[in-house]
Amino acid sequence: MDQIERKLPGGALSSRPLHFIWIADCSGSMGQRGKIQALNNAIREAIPHMVQVAGENPNAQVLVRAVKFSNGSQWHVARATPMEQFRWEDLEADGVTDMGKALQLVAEQLDVTAMPARALPPVLVLVSDGKPTDDFSAGLRALMEKPWGTKAVRIAIAIGDDADKAALQRFIGHPELEPLQANNAESLVRYIKWVSTAVLQSASSPASQTLDASSATNVPLPPAPEAAPDATDVW
Repeated sequence: MDQIERKLPGGALSSRPLHFIWIADCSGSMGQRGKIQALNNAIREAIPHMVQVAGENPNAQVLVRAVKFSNGSQWHVARATPMEQFRWEDLEADGVTDMGKALQLVAEQLDVTAMPARALPPVLVLVSDGKPTDDFSAGLRALMEKPWGTKAVRIAIAIGDDADKAALQRFIGHPELEPLQANNAESLVRYIKWVSTAVLQSASSPASQTLDASSATNVPLPPAPEAAPDATDVW
């Protein structure tokens, strides 16, 4: 990737990598009431919209990965995949909620040795329906010790009323931006589409590329959508 980047002009409008990472809860409770399948469907449905947004802005190269966590954490999509090549394999639910390990795994890939200085702030989307069962604080600390972790656009989606909103709020780290509450599949689809299109578009826009890499300023975000109207809460 670095060899390709060196061939590009160094101006503000040259193509710059934007890493988009799904961080998905696959604990056993996600297997209840269709939550894991709703998440799979929502992400799969969002992919064409993400491809369109990425294609409309040649100034950013959108690279997508996914982490899953239950008993421990591992990469679900390990390679930073160009958006137009990205494919989603269904997640399966089982085990506990080792959210802290997931954040540590992401932190390793946000190290300055793994991220080019000219990259755009990454987008991290954490989706969970429960409470961390490991050392969440240690994982969050590892993430926020990385300059790219601090600069990242951090979005959290709470699935159902049992989600640990306090932990998700700490992950977001901005009091004006709260976790998105999805109590049904319709709302989950709406929120997943928002982060996949509106947030991605803002993060990859030419305006965001003028931000200095050493700045602590996060990308301005568009207003989040409301929950799906008149939908029956099932979670």
